[in-house]
Amino acid sequence: MTNARQDAFYLMLLGSIFFALAGFATQRISYLGMIDFKEFYSGARCLIEHHDPYNESDLGAVYHEMANVLPSVPITAVWQRRNASLTPNFPTTFLLVAPFALLPWKLATLLWTILTAAAFILAAFLMWSLGAPFAPRLSSGLIFLLLVNSEMLLALGNTAGLVVGLSVIAAWCFLRERFVFAGILSMAFSLAMKPHDAGLIWLYFLLAGGVLRKRALQTLAVTALLAVPAILWISHVAPHWPSELHANLATITARGGLDDPGPASGGAFGVNMIVCLQTIVSRFRDDPGFYNPIAYLIVAALLVPWLIKTLHSRFSPALAWFALAAVVPLAMLPVYHRCYDARLLMLTVPAFAMLWKNGGPARWCALLLTLAAIVITGDIFWIAVFHFTDYSYNSALAGMIPAPLILLALGIFYLWIYLRRDPAAALDAAGADL
Repeated sequence: MTNARQDAFYLMLLGSIFFALAGFATQRISYLGMIDFKEFYSGARCLIEHHDPYNESDLGAVYHEMANVLPSVPITAVWQRRNASLTPNFPTTFLLVAPFALLPWKLATLLWTILTAAAFILAAFLMWSLGAPFAPRLSSGLIFLLLVNSEMLLALGNTAGLVVGLSVIAAWCFLRERFVFAGILSMAFSLAMKPHDAGLIWLYFLLAGGVLRKRALQTLAVTALLAVPAILWISHVAPHWPSELHANLATITARGGLDDPGPASGGAFGVNMIVCLQTIVSRFRDDPGFYNPIAYLIVAALLVPWLIKTLHSRFSPALAWFALAAVVPLAMLPVYHRCYDARLLMLTVPAFAMLWKNGGPARWCALLLTLAAIVITGDIFWIAVFHFTDYSYNSALAGMIPAPLILLALGIFYLWIYLRRDPAAALDAAGADL
């Protein structure tokens, strides 16, 4: 191992330790610790006890029944706030979490935290291993920053931590043609829990053709195998769940709701702010009929050339990483996503490393944009900003603007690189390293 790669490895190790320890500590000291995990843990308990998780009173009742085994959490502060006991999760999430819901709370949270941390750290090392042949120190530096800015993934227990890790692992397995079955399971679990996170990554493999299309179809089959029993289970317990889920989503995203992207949002601000384009467009007119179509059109205009390029390009592993680097930032923009979903930016590191190795002005643009996106969607940056501004409403509102803008800029940059890059040249440049 060269000195550069050895230094990079130690930096990665340090970042991983910080991520795990800081996330676990924040989880234990904050009254909001594991609040997201509580939601789908309680939802799965609802189903196990033959109650409807999409019914606000049923879900709230299960949570209150568990109050004696949970940490001392101010119930009124968490579950009596507006929309707090309405779940937007799909039935497949409850099915996958059901084994944890059968366990005592402390053991379930410990195992979920370990699983999330292991998947996320493994994904980080896999992406560094791809970037290391081209830019070992810079690749490890970017991933180090991503790791130390992601402690809220463990603190809140959101499925995003596991989904990001599994999606990245699946991409590595498919493109390296190693541990393929593990990759299929990883991508299927990601699609089952958060299709809006993993969907466009899966779509790339479907469009790329050849063996990757086969992997995508195999993943879809496994996802269906997960979805069918989940839907049968929820339909037996709660026959009206589709309309209830739709009503929950409508309430949560309505003006003033927890997931409302507009200025009147009850939960779009803070460290884990919403990062879709609607947060910006809604400043001009706070109306979903206005800001949603505009956000969709902007992203669609960028995705169409990406789709055409993917369909008409001869596959190469190197080019694949540029395709993923372009689509991951864009995936955050048209629909509801929060900062923790943007940890998928980990998938941009291999493309950045290749650009850095090739030299030229593009490498500096890649460094600055990728670095800015990681920092501005990270936890520590906004913790510092809100600390120094005393978490004022104006600072929280203004904080919603930079993240979507930098994600849009990063997506446009990597799309430009992807569209102009010759597949054969990309393969020659990467050699056998990818």
